[in-house]
Order: sequence, then structure tokens, then C-alpha cells
Amino acid sequence: MRKIQINGQDLTLADVVQVAKGTATVEIAPEAWPGIRASRACVEQVVRSGRPVYGVNTGFGKLSEVTIAPEDAAQLQRNLIRSHACAVGPALPTATVRAIMLLRANALAKGFSGIRPDTLQLLVDCLNRGVHPVIPSQGSLGASGDLAPLAHLALLLMGEGEADVEGERMASSRALHRARLTPVVLQEKEGLALINGTQAMTAIGVLAWSRAERLCTIADGIAALTFEALQGVTDALSAAVHALRPQPGQVAAAASLSAWLSGSGLTTRQGELRVQDAYSLRCIPQVHGASRQCLTHVGDVLHTEINSATDNPLIFADTGEIISGGHFHGQPVALVMDYMKVGIAEMANISERRIERLVNPSLSGLPAFLARVPGLSSGLMILQYTAASLVSENKVLAHPASVDSIPSSAGQEDHVSMGTTAARQASAIVDNVARVLAIEAITAAEALSIQHVTAGMAPATRRFYELIREVVAEVLEDRSLSADIEALAEQLPEWAMEVCPTSARAATLVESSAGQ
Repeated sequence: MRKIQINGQDLTLADVVQVAKGTATVEIAPEAWPGIRASRACVEQVVRSGRPVYGVNTGFGKLSEVTIAPEDAAQLQRNLIRSHACAVGPALPTATVRAIMLLRANALAKGFSGIRPDTLQLLVDCLNRGVHPVIPSQGSLGASGDLAPLAHLALLLMGEGEADVEGERMASSRALHRARLTPVVLQEKEGLALINGTQAMTAIGVLAWSRAERLCTIADGIAALTFEALQGVTDALSAAVHALRPQPGQVAAAASLSAWLSGSGLTTRQGELRVQDAYSLRCIPQVHGASRQCLTHVGDVLHTEINSATDNPLIFADTGEIISGGHFHGQPVALVMDYMKVGIAEMANISERRIERLVNPSLSGLPAFLARVPGLSSGLMILQYTAASLVSENKVLAHPASVDSIPSSAGQEDHVSMGTTAARQASAIVDNVARVLAIEAITAAEALSIQHVTAGMAPATRRFYELIREVVAEVLEDRSLSADIEALAEQLPEWAMEVCPTSARAATLVESSAGQ
């Protein structure tokens, strides 16, 4: 199993996905420890001096003017975590929790938080030994950090709250004992260091982004199936055409679709069957490309965020300064999560229109709803209904969360990002997009088989068609397709690299610094 060293500097989005899936372990890089120890020493010097510093010997939020006696320092940190651990709603999936744990550890390893080495090591040990805090998904405002979700993470390190170990939910104290780990007693600044950050929204965002990117890659292949089923006009994919509007994503998408269709005997040229296609075919490069370019920007912002110090105050051990700032504010992540919501939702919007063209006999020239015996059978009629329902739901979810703000902490925290809400909505949209694309794939495959033209498909689309058929059999008579849709929706992102032709895969890469 791969081992990933973290130092707060060079974690990649691909690393996060690997750790989230449990296919990599984590350790603090040796070069990170001196900075971690130095920042802790700075905190302890402040404690000895008695100088008031936020979060070290003061209250929190509006209570920051209240000075805390030295003998109450540990109780202050315990009270902080216990009072802030009030998230609600369904628990976050294990993969998301693992990503949160990794991102928090990476931020602390940067050396500006004042965490004790033993506390940070316990967090890493829990991650490596599969001891995961139960973190409810709702309750973060996305500023002052993801306070409520991260407090549930901190409870685990204290031996409080609940943990999940291999799918079994139990008391954290029991989970730590089973893993032969000892809880810590949090000291000055440590509680705040653990919960003041953007790691919940960022973890949700990274995993949603990763799945969205793979869906964008496979969406070109699904669109190619539909293109063949409807005998699309390839002139609109010409490199010469797209060179005149050199948007990187658009050029890449046109090249990708051309690669998928290379060698096809089912496509047509301008004027052979029709002069031009409807937008949902002709404008695939423009729409798919814009969504891919959106994801490139989102990936760049997330890459910066996962390697940033996002708590408060920040400790500069080299100068002895401890400075209160606002890096916990999730606005950068909130905005790109809202951007991603719109960008990825469009992949489903245009896909649903292609589904309609496939099942509508007036548009396709094929049997109504691709039924073998139209009238007696409904065929794939309701698949389009389901797709329409999902894209409509996405339009509601795509409303920007980041335009909202509700003041908190008696007006001290008077602007918040709602970034965690945006990230959760983005994740839900990605799930819906996967289902819509699965519906298009099923519908396009059925349109090809009902015409008995699969022998004329391009080599790449033919291979893709055969993979789809391994999951979803031909619909020779009416049957429930719910399980087929869900199974294919889960499979499509996993196929993105496997089934995509090499030339198409290269074509879809839009330059990014996201460290994929």
C-alpha cells in the first residue's frame, strides 16, 4: 500500500482520493516535525508569560475578551469541543471522514497551529488504523471554520463521542482501546487548532470534484454513443472549426469526441442525411468543454486550499508573533463549489436533451420510446421522466449557497460563507449527474441495438457498448430499470480511464496545477 508523507505543502487531490478510499496510509514527513514543535513551543511561552492571546488563554468568538486562568486551560479546550460538537443530520460517509482527517492533519503539519506532536500523531494513527469519528453532515456555516463537524473529529481524540470502525458504530473510547490507542487531554490552543479550518467543506468538495471530473471524461463517450445512434454530423467536430474559438475545454472536448468516433461507420457528413444537428449533438464540445474548464479552475482552488493553514490565530514561531486573521473563512471554497454545481449540472442538462431525442420518434425516426412493441410496451419512456426529474432537482440545488450569510456569535462573526452547504449540494448534484449519464448510456445502447447497427460502431464506442451490456442487458421486454441505472451510475466514473481511448484521454486534459 502506498504511503503518503504530509508536510502541509505538497498534498495532491489524487492523494486525498487515495486516502479517502483507504488505498494509502499517511505519515508526517520528517521535515515537518521541527516546525510543529517550534509552533507548540511558542504557545507554551505565551502561557508562561500570561500575555492574552485568542484561543490560548481567552474565550472564543464574542467571548474573546474573557481571560481564562492558567489552571482552567485544559478545561477551556474540553468545553470548546464538547459545546461545538452539535452537528446534526446523516453521518458523512467514511470516505469523506477520512478525507477530513487527512486534510486537518496536513494543515496542522504545516507548523502554524500550535498543536502538540502527540495530538497530531494520534489523529494520523486513527486514520491509519481505521478509527473514524462519526461526523454528522449538517451544522457548519463555513466560517470560523467547519466548527461543528470538526468538533466531532476532535471528540474522538479525547475519547468521547462515537466512532466507526469497519462499519461498526461504537463509543470512541472503545474504538481507541480496540486500536490500542490512548486519548489525549487537549492543552492550550489545541481544541481551537483542531476545529478552526475549512477541512469539512474542502474534503466534500475534493471528492465531489474527483467524481465530477471522471464523469466529464466518460460523458464524451456516452455522447459518442448517442451521436452514432442518431447518425450525427461530424463536420461540427472539425479541428479547423474549433481553432477559430480556441477555448481550451471546447477544443479538448471536440478532439475527445472525434477520438471516440474515429472509425465509425454510423456517423454522417454535412448534407448526407441533414445539413446540421440539433444543439444537443452539435454543441457537445462547447457545453462539455465549458464544464471541463470549470472543473479545472475548481481543482486549482482546491489544491491551494488543501495545502493552506486555515485556523486562527496563526503562530509564527520564527518571530514569536501570534496573529489573529481570517483564513478559516470558507469563501474561496464556497464560490468554486457553487461554480462547480452549475458546471456539472449542465452535463446532465444537455444529456437529458439527448435522451429525449433518442426516445422521441418525431426526433429520432426510431420506434417510440425504443419499445420493441410500442403500445403494448412502454420501453424507455419513463427513463426520460426520471432524467427530467433529476435535472430539475439539480437546478434547485445549483442555486448559489455562497450568496447567503447569517451573522453568528452575537454579531462578532457577521459574515459567513455557507461553503459546506455548497459542497454538500455539489456532491448531491454529481450523484444526480451520474444517474442521468447512466440513463443516456442505457438509452443510446438500446437505440443502437434496436437498429442492429452495432457492427458499424467505432472501435472505442463498441468496446464501451459491450461494457455497458455487461451491466445492463438489452430491454427486450418491459422491466424495472432502477437497479440498472444505479449500478451503471456507480460504474461510469470507474470506467473513465479504462474505457476512454488514449487519444481522447489526452485530448480532454485541460492544463491544471491541481496535482492530479
